[in-house]
Amino acid sequence: MRLTFRDAIASLLVAAIAVPYIGYLVNGEMPFIKDPRGMSATGLVLGAIAFLVLRTGNAADRVGTGENIAAVVAGVLGLAALVFAETAAAEVLLAVFMGSILVVYAFEVVDHAGLVHAHAGARPH
Repeated sequence: MRLTFRDAIASLLVAAIAVPYIGYLVNGEMPFIKDPRGMSATGLVLGAIAFLVLRTGNAADRVGTGENIAAVVAGVLGLAALVFAETAAAEVLLAVFMGSILVVYAFEVVDHAGLVHAHAGARPH
C-alpha cells in the first residue's frame, strides 16, 4: 500500500466536506453553510479540488477512465443539488451527492494503494 502526500491532502479536503455535512445534518446549518445550496457549493468546490489533487500524475488506463466517469457523475449530481436546492428534493440530492464524493475518493485511494490493476490496452483473460 503506497499512499502519497497528495492522498493525504485529498483526504483533508474530503474531511473538510464531510465534517460540515455531518454538522449540517445534526444542526441544520453550519458556519457559512446555511442551506442545501451552501453545502452543495462547498462539496462541489472542495470535491473538485480533491479530485484534481488525486488525479494529477495518474496513468491513463481503464481504471483512470472509470474514475473520471465517476467524477463526472458526482459533478452532475453536485450541480443538480445546487440547482434544485430550493425544492423538496434538495436534501435527497445533497445526500446522494455527498455519497458520490465518497465513492470517487474511495475509488481513487484504492487505485493509489495498488489494489486495482489495469493498464491501457490490457485485455481480460
